[in-house]
Amino acid sequence: MKKIRFIVTMFFFTSPLFAQTGSEVFKKGEHLKYRIYYGIINAGYASFEVNEKNTEKDSLYHFKGKGWTTGMTKWFFHVKDTYESFVDKKSQLPRYFKRRVNEGGYIINRDIYFDPLEKIAKIEDHKNKTVKEVPVEKVHDMISAIYHLRSQNIEDLVIGESLELKMFFDAETFPFKLKYLGTQILKTRFGKIKCFKLRPLVQSGRVFEEEESLTIWVSSDKNRIPVRIKASLAIGALKVDLYQYKGLSHPFRIIL
Repeated sequence: MKKIRFIVTMFFFTSPLFAQTGSEVFKKGEHLKYRIYYGIINAGYASFEVNEKNTEKDSLYHFKGKGWTTGMTKWFFHVKDTYESFVDKKSQLPRYFKRRVNEGGYIINRDIYFDPLEKIAKIEDHKNKTVKEVPVEKVHDMISAIYHLRSQNIEDLVIGESLELKMFFDAETFPFKLKYLGTQILKTRFGKIKCFKLRPLVQSGRVFEEEESLTIWVSSDKNRIPVRIKASLAIGALKVDLYQYKGLSHPFRIIL
């Protein structure tokens, strides 16, 4: 059951995107939906959407990610996750991160408030009724990292080079690295799509087979959206495919 719990959660954690600096790669109203397979089983879905929230002091993006199991998987291992990130448009750094997780009875109900001036993250764990503060500096949550990396430039990378950022997960900061592997044309339900091929480095042994067991394919057009993710798990394999899209900033480049 522990392996299946990661099907939806790891999608949020391992789906960073890229785009040319200076272009509008996403906008309010963008919505992406993905179908998740565990082996040959249609295990669930995940979605991302972009909104905005403006206050008297700040102009923020509101990013929302959801994941849920379906069909037979839902009956023996129910997953319903929601992640929300409110991100400052100028710095691309998060101000507030909301995590609501229900994975087979494993519950997380947590809010994180980021103070960039004091360099502190305040963590409110509603399930355990605890509040604590930890020092942070220029970190990203699971969702803000995706959209931040969409603004980075991959065009000049050579095969083997990596991009890095600092990820804040639960109450800990750790480095997150992605290695560029070149380009590849994928066959999808929409047609053939030219993609950048990327590999995040992950810890081996506990869930994944080895350090480099995840592969991500990201569209090489100006939208830079993830098209496919594959992972070899300690038991079985995970595959995530783009299923629906709308509200993109640019035409989705498909090779018929």
